[in-house]
Amino acid sequence: MARMADDPSPLAQALDRVGDRWSLLIVDALMTSPLRFGELSKTVAGIAPNVLSVRLERLQGARVVTSTPYSQRPLRYEYRLTDEGRELAGVLRLLSSWEQGAGPSEAALCHDACGTRLEAQWYCPTCASVVTEEEGSELRRL
Repeated sequence: MARMADDPSPLAQALDRVGDRWSLLIVDALMTSPLRFGELSKTVAGIAPNVLSVRLERLQGARVVTSTPYSQRPLRYEYRLTDEGRELAGVLRLLSSWEQGAGPSEAALCHDACGTRLEAQWYCPTCASVVTEEEGSELRRL
């Protein structure tokens, strides 16, 4: 069923929130640890300082990134992912995995204990089982 223009899909809403290239690269850079502005500027290659500032403000407004002052004179911040930002980071890992394809890759996520490449699956915590595509329903907010 087609959606009405005034009833955007959850994907459209997510893209409105964080759907530009720079925002996603900033989230990717913050996956492993908090970073300061200068560190982010170096990590996200090619981003202009004014663009980085605007994207950080937008990500904070979207509750994806939070900032903590580390210096009062001059006022400077360290940036880290919020819980929602860490959830988005998981989605970005899936997107990266999709781009890498099915072949072996050094960047693939692996289980540290045995070295096996990880797979993403939908899981129902109530039933304690993996849900197949045929069993799942359309994405909806609860």
